[in-house]
Amino acid sequence: MCGIVGYIGYREAYPIIIKGLKRLEYRGYDSAGVMLYDGENLKLCKTKGKVSDLEQKAATEITMNGTIGIGHTRWATHGVPNDVNSHPHLSNSGDLAIIHNGIIENYAPLKEELIKRGYVFYSDTDSEVLVNLIEEVQKKENLKLGKAVQVALNQVVGAYAIAVFDKKTPNEIVAARLGSPLAIGVGEGEYFIASDASPFIEYTSNAVYLEDGEMANIRLHKPMKIRKIKDDSQVDPYIQELQMNLEQIEKGGYDHFMLKEIYEQPNVIKDTYRGRLHANEGLIQMAGVEDNLEKFLNADRIIIVACGTSWHAGLVADYIFEEFVRISVVV
Repeated sequence: MCGIVGYIGYREAYPIIIKGLKRLEYRGYDSAGVMLYDGENLKLCKTKGKVSDLEQKAATEITMNGTIGIGHTRWATHGVPNDVNSHPHLSNSGDLAIIHNGIIENYAPLKEELIKRGYVFYSDTDSEVLVNLIEEVQKKENLKLGKAVQVALNQVVGAYAIAVFDKKTPNEIVAARLGSPLAIGVGEGEYFIASDASPFIEYTSNAVYLEDGEMANIRLHKPMKIRKIKDDSQVDPYIQELQMNLEQIEKGGYDHFMLKEIYEQPNVIKDTYRGRLHANEGLIQMAGVEDNLEKFLNADRIIIVACGTSWHAGLVADYIFEEFVRISVVV
């Protein structure tokens, strides 16, 4: 899973982005990169390897000032892990920068058409295709960034969480999601963008989680605008107050996140049961089951789809269902 971090506001963006990328390392990745805007120029640094490698490279390659920036940790899909395939990606003009989680399934015909129109590609990624498609739409139809992103996304097939910056409109970042999570932190005179809330929890407890098929125009000193990608209908932003704290998302004194998770297991199990286990009555109450009880009672077969630890939990459920309920289960 790739990781996205973005910032637009009054603070220096680089420390926020680097710290945020480190908090997203648990998602797994093979390369990392950052783009900063200092009021005049886009400054880009990216590398195969860890966020710590990115820090070392950035210290020698770019000046780190700028109150607008985006950063990314990449897990390679299109193209091998290397510096060129790492995000952010720039458009051919150098004006647009994008970070992208997910996969654009129809990137090949889009790329072929863009090559016919004179575009040159330097990486093997589908993400570079997307940023150039946005630029082509922007130029061809004379559209502002937000509208160009919307039109381009209606031409792609696949899944994505993206953040796009255009130095021609330097007080704005456009974000969108379909199938990949994206959260927007809302502060006083500043906004944060991330794959989850961990990169910005120390700065604000207010967050907007984009729903599938939504995009946001995030502008300095203006209210955020959210609309549906498909039909352009407006959506009222629902700002949630986060209930987590910094200690919960950091290592808490342990050397590794895995070690922290192992020692957290007793409390996690208690929290999972809380409100569901009625020990005095001998009942376990789960709304997800009760709301679909008829479907379960009438089922001839249950298929459980899961990955990793949830797959092992599914195997336990397989045994319990077949032993006590006598319904065929496939995991």
